Amino acid sequence: MPENTTTDQDPTTTPLEDPRSGAAPEDPAAAFADFNRRVIEEFRARGGRVGGPFEGGDLLLLTTTGARSGAEHTVPLGYVRAEGLLLVVASAGGAPHHPAWYHNLLAHPMVRVERGTDTFEAVAVPAEGARRDRLFALVAEAQPGYADYQAGTDRILPVVVLEATGPAPGEEVAPPTDMAGKLLEIHGWLRAQLGHVRREAEAHFAARTAHGTGPAAQGGPAPAPGLGLQLRQHCLAFCESLEFHHTGEDRHVFPALERQHPHLAAPLARLRAEHVTVARIKGELLDLLRGVAGADPEEFLAALDGMTRELGDHLDFEEESLLPALAGIPFPPVPPPGA
Repeated sequence: MPENTTTDQDPTTTPLEDPRSGAAPEDPAAAFADFNRRVIEEFRARGGRVGGPFEGGDLLLLTTTGARSGAEHTVPLGYVRAEGLLLVVASAGGAPHHPAWYHNLLAHPMVRVERGTDTFEAVAVPAEGARRDRLFALVAEAQPGYADYQAGTDRILPVVVLEATGPAPGEEVAPPTDMAGKLLEIHGWLRAQLGHVRREAEAHFAARTAHGTGPAAQGGPAPAPGLGLQLRQHCLAFCESLEFHHTGEDRHVFPALERQHPHLAAPLARLRAEHVTVARIKGELLDLLRGVAGADPEEFLAALDGMTRELGDHLDFEEESLLPALAGIPFPPVPPPGA
């Protein structure tokens, strides 16, 4: 089966998620791959500019991780800036099903964005409820074709916010120059994601309480609000990033430090053991969030706070143990002579 007929690349969608794209080709499976390939090549060769019917349009490249394959897939998408946010719409040209890239980001929220000459990592967070409706109205005002797509399908077109994980493109922030700075940057982002999860859990319980005390619907209580996608996406992003960070440390950073700094053997052994504990906590965090809809707020938040303290203690010990040694290692790493 050709790759572009898998669930990670849906040939039934229009090749470019932009309301100015034309009618679907007669052979959508072959045209999808070829059209996207040509647009991506031109985008990268011309610093984010694309000619033809999309000349002058606001386009970006979104790279997601396949929900089933785990392979990277890149698609060109139209985007809109509104309320200081970078927005894309999973329109699929008004098709009845969500495009594959949307299913991918639900499974793996960490994505890579190329816009103009900038490339950055982001967390993809679909907007919900009234926020989604407000943002979609702003999108449709900027690009009326999206309103036509929505009018042609019963499917609610998702509006996805692409939240940069680091400084916003163009923001003047000095990048880390050594491994110590990079570790602090990673740990700062991980702590921020835990803060997102805590605040969004509080907001979820507040909405659930307000909903439960509101007027009855059709003679009985309306169903409680479900788990917010924003909470879910930030939790998944934290867990995926933490796993990636620890895998890199276990496979590359720790062995190199052991060779160069033998006196770090004991703390590195402890950190490896803690990685096993952190993996368990990560699984417990995901299990906790799966049950948030029916959870007791006080018990849920107490459990979340306990996990957060354990994870914070691990990050603190890692910084205390490793920062002095990492401060002497350039970042990005300098390749050895002749490499």
